[in-house]
Amino acid sequence: MQSMMLKAKLHRARVTHSELEYEGSCAIDGKLLDLSGIREYEQIHIYNVTNGERFVTYAIRAEDGSGVISVNGAAAHKAAPGDIVIIAAFVGLSQQELASYKPTLVYLDAHNNVIRSANAIPVQAA
Repeated sequence: MQSMMLKAKLHRARVTHSELEYEGSCAIDGKLLDLSGIREYEQIHIYNVTNGERFVTYAIRAEDGSGVISVNGAAAHKAAPGDIVIIAAFVGLSQQELASYKPTLVYLDAHNNVIRSANAIPVQAA
């Protein structure tokens, strides 16, 4: 049996481009891809904090250090420049792999610069 687990998250990324006529996908600054472990062409889920839209696409590489988060193709209807999004990737793990598994969490500022990274989300207080 496998469990689907959060592999990586880019938290509160800011959409910089929304390109309806560009071939589909989401272009992500290459340094952010490398830091998070999200691979080019990997399926990603995007949760738009600004408007509540949730959709699935795949990651493509944008120029390293550019800060680009570009939502492209049909998904461009679901996110506009300036929107805040969470980008997540998931992985299927065996029960044995779960014992030592930790996700990669990357927290970003309003300019898509890394604030910090972690491998756990704090327990939510009551």
